[in-house]
Amino acid sequence: MNTVGNIVKNRDVFTVQRGQSVLESVKFMVEKGIGAVAVLNEDRLVGIFSERDLMKRVVAKGLDPGQVKIEQVMTSNLVTAHPNESHEACLAKMQSHSIRHLVIASGERLVGVISLRDLMLIDIKEKSAAIEMMNAYLHYVPPTAE
Repeated sequence: MNTVGNIVKNRDVFTVQRGQSVLESVKFMVEKGIGAVAVLNEDRLVGIFSERDLMKRVVAKGLDPGQVKIEQVMTSNLVTAHPNESHEACLAKMQSHSIRHLVIASGERLVGVISLRDLMLIDIKEKSAAIEMMNAYLHYVPPTAE
């Protein structure tokens, strides 16, 4: 079974501190090419900040991203996954909570962040492999004895 812990284990974990400004954090996200970042209070996981948070809680309200702190607009009611969970279980969890980024954590220790896109790509690869195997089985012609 492909666990989300295995999926994120060799990836960089990008974080910001809760006291950073939204502007600093968004610049960091753009630099790293990511859509969400874990928010820490020193080394303790306290939230996640995503592009959706930026749009709904900063831009739509006309707030100054240079003045607003991440802790004021982050999502603090976290939906998390344990590193031992399967990618299928995480997909279901993300769907049921209408989220696009899932924090992988063991207690308060951040392991990584995984996106819906990451999990969908894995799901597609696994299903494609299964379809190829079924096609090979269905179209198998045993060798004839001579």
